[in-house]
Amino acid sequence: MLHVLLFFYFLVSSSHAAVQDFCVADLKAPGPAGYSCKTPAKVTVDDFVYSGLGVAGNTSNFIKASINTAFADKFPGLNGLGLSMAQVDLAPGGAIPMHSHPGASETLLVAKGSVIAAFVSSDNTVYSKTLKEGDIMVFPQGLLHFEVNTGRTPAHIWVSFSSSNPGLQILSYALFRSSLPSELIEKTTFLDDDEVKRLKALLGGSG
Repeated sequence: MLHVLLFFYFLVSSSHAAVQDFCVADLKAPGPAGYSCKTPAKVTVDDFVYSGLGVAGNTSNFIKASINTAFADKFPGLNGLGLSMAQVDLAPGGAIPMHSHPGASETLLVAKGSVIAAFVSSDNTVYSKTLKEGDIMVFPQGLLHFEVNTGRTPAHIWVSFSSSNPGLQILSYALFRSSLPSELIEKTTFLDDDEVKRLKALLGGSG
C-alpha cells in the first residue's frame, strides 16, 4: 500500500512541477511551433496588455477594408494560450476577400453596421447570412470564408481566434499576388489570359 501512495505522491508532485502559468513570447526567439518563453524575471504587466485595437482602421484602399490584429507577434502574453483577436473595419461596399485560417477557428461579432458573412464547407456547401449589430457567426478552422459590407454605413467587427497564431491565406493573393505562372492559373481557374493579367497587375503578382 505504501508504494502505491508514494507513486501517487510522485505523480501529483510532478504534475505541479510541470505547471506553467503562462509562456510570454520571446519575440527574439521564434520557432516553427511558436515563440520560446520569455524568462519570467523579464515578464511585466505590459506583456499582458495590448492597446493596438483602439483606433479605427484606414479603409481608403481598393478593398475598402482594414484588419488590425492582436496576435502573439504583437501581443506576447497571448503566446501558448490558444486565443487571439482582430479588429475589422469595412467601409460601405468594402470586403474581406475569400480567405482561410489554417491554424484556428474564428468567431465574428458585428459591433456596428451590417455585413454579409459566409463560409464554404469542404463539400462546397455555402453557409451565408446577413449579420446585423450584435450578431455572432463562427467559421470552422481552415474553411474559406469572407465578409462584405453591403450597407450604407461603415461596419465595425470584432474577431476572435482559437489560436495565438491562426495563420492567414487569402485566395486571390495566393493566385494573383504570387509568382505562379499565368498559364497555370488560366488552366486551373478557367480564367482567360486578359483577366489573369488584369488581376496580377492589380495585386502585384508576376509570372
